[in-house]
Amino acid sequence: MSRRVIDIIDAITTREGGGFPVRRPFPTQDLDQVDPFLLLDEMGPVDWPPGEAVGAPDHPHKGFETVTYLLAGRMVHRDSQGRSGRLGPGDAQWMTAGAGVVHSEMPDPEYTREGGRMHGFQLWVNLPRRDKGLVARYQDIPAGRIPRASSNDGLAQVRVLAGEAMGRRAAIETRTPILYLHYTIQPGGSVVQPVPVNFNLFAYVFRGEAALGEERAAERAREGQLVLFDAGGDTRLAVDRGAAGPTEVLLIGGVPLNEPVARYGPFVMNTEEEISQAFQEYRAGRMGAIA
Repeated sequence: MSRRVIDIIDAITTREGGGFPVRRPFPTQDLDQVDPFLLLDEMGPVDWPPGEAVGAPDHPHKGFETVTYLLAGRMVHRDSQGRSGRLGPGDAQWMTAGAGVVHSEMPDPEYTREGGRMHGFQLWVNLPRRDKGLVARYQDIPAGRIPRASSNDGLAQVRVLAGEAMGRRAAIETRTPILYLHYTIQPGGSVVQPVPVNFNLFAYVFRGEAALGEERAAERAREGQLVLFDAGGDTRLAVDRGAAGPTEVLLIGGVPLNEPVARYGPFVMNTEEEISQAFQEYRAGRMGAIA
C-alpha cells in the first residue's frame, strides 16, 4: 500500500550555535517531532566572507544522537573525550551522545580564512530508554563510503546514509531501524522507495519542487517544505518533465519508540527528573570539558 501525504509544513528560519542561519522544519509550533526524530536543521546554505564563518562552540548532549551531513564547506569537531575529526563535502557523522558528552562543531580554520559556502543538515535521533546510558561514540563516514545508486533511466540518484535504496545498503550502524536517503531527481524522473510499514516517514525538499505520495493523490512540495506521510509502505517521489532543474529531497523514516519524551535544550530523556539530573551532571563537570 502506497503512503499518502497527510501534511506539508513550511520550515522556519532561525539561528543556532554561534549565529549560523538554519531552516528548521521541526520542532516548530506546527510539528514537535516525528518519532524517533527530534529535530531537523538545514544549515545554510550561506556564503561566508573570509574570516566570518561561525559554528557551534562547546556544548553538551545527552540521551540522543546527532547526525551531521555536509554538502558544502569544511568543519572540525572535538569532544570532551579527546576525540576530533573533520567533515568535508559529502561526509557524514553519526554521533551517539548516550550518557553525555561535551563537543564542538566549528568551521575548519583554513575554510574560515578563505570563506566560502556552508551547507548541510543536522538530524537529531532519539535513543530508546535502554540506550540513553551508552558511552558516547562516533561513526565518521567519508563521502566515498556513502553508497550511491541510480535508476535505470539515470534520472534519479540516491545517496544512502542509513537503510537501503536501489539495492545499496548504508555503511552506518543505527540503534533502531532508520532510513536516511538523499535523492536527486532530474526533470521527468520518478522513484518508488520501499519503506517498512512500521516506519514513521517524512520528506524534506531543499531544492526544486516534487510531487510526493500515491500517484493518483500526489501532493506538491517546494524548497523549504517538509512532507509528512501516513502509515503504509512504499512512497513515490517525482519531478515534472518541464521543471527548470533537478530536485533534491531528504527521505527519512524510522521505527517510532513510543516512549515518553522529556527534553530541554541539549538533553533528551524520558522524565523531567532525568532532565534535572542531566543538568546536575553537566554542571558538576561529569560530562567533561574540551581541552
